[in-house]
Amino acid sequence: MTTEFRFEQVIGESVAFQRVLEEANTVAPSDSTVLILGETGTGKEVIARAIHRMSARKDSSFIKMNCAAIPTGLLESELFGHEKGAFTGAMNQKVGRLELADNGTVFLDEVGDLPLELQPKLLRVLQDGEFERLGSTHTIRVNIRLIAATNRDLPDHMAKRQFRTDLYYRLSVFPIRLPALRERRSDIPLLVRHFVEKYSRRMNKAIETIPTKTMNALMSWGWPGNVRELENFIERSLILSSGSILNAPLEELVPGAEESYTGTIESMQREHILRVLRATGGVVGGPRGAAARLGMKRTTLQSLMLRLGISRNH
Repeated sequence: MTTEFRFEQVIGESVAFQRVLEEANTVAPSDSTVLILGETGTGKEVIARAIHRMSARKDSSFIKMNCAAIPTGLLESELFGHEKGAFTGAMNQKVGRLELADNGTVFLDEVGDLPLELQPKLLRVLQDGEFERLGSTHTIRVNIRLIAATNRDLPDHMAKRQFRTDLYYRLSVFPIRLPALRERRSDIPLLVRHFVEKYSRRMNKAIETIPTKTMNALMSWGWPGNVRELENFIERSLILSSGSILNAPLEELVPGAEESYTGTIESMQREHILRVLRATGGVVGGPRGAAARLGMKRTTLQSLMLRLGISRNH
């Protein structure tokens, strides 16, 4: 764990992760826009919050919004707000996330899912610091810092005309790429012990031993869902543990699979998702569903299944 950069709840001593912390520490005092890149579950929000805490805006609001988790028809209202009567069902005035974050920080997660028609409006906020609520002609000015995050390939989206080039360059003033967990395997024991302690306290259990076989299996697995998947796996292990020894369901993992795997990372991810879906009987959502086991939001897993060509028939 690092205290050198005054990061809280940030765990990692690997060279790859320390580079991320150095970059975050460097950009935090400025007011520049930050674009955090990385796979699902790598901790993008954790880094965004750390940047906010180390900035001059630390005493102001940190407002987050997941662009992939809100229905497209509601995104504009959530972001910019609306006036009473602006559309059917708008019974009252609503203050949007941007207005709530005035003098603070806005964290837009999954910004790659922002609809094309809303992108010019966000660009205007970044360039001029102003916008109008839905149904209003009154211009609202805000002083915000924007931190965005995505697991998508935005240059590819630009080539397909799904993401505006001018918005991309305005967002990526200072890009930070988070390494996948498989790229910082030396941090896995630290994370495992942290999560064991966390859930031991929460469940009032006393886990004293993590078997070597278990730790080796955790170190060997590729973790397509990254840190979030590892945390959920450890929580599940604590539930299954009745004594002082961690009882991890290692049958869910295939130790060393990725070292001998000859396909692509995407193919490995597809196979792992299929394995978890089969183990849950095809259930995606809920506390016992595949999304929870993989450390993903239900909507994220559904989007990933669509991209990887996974259907319920599989």
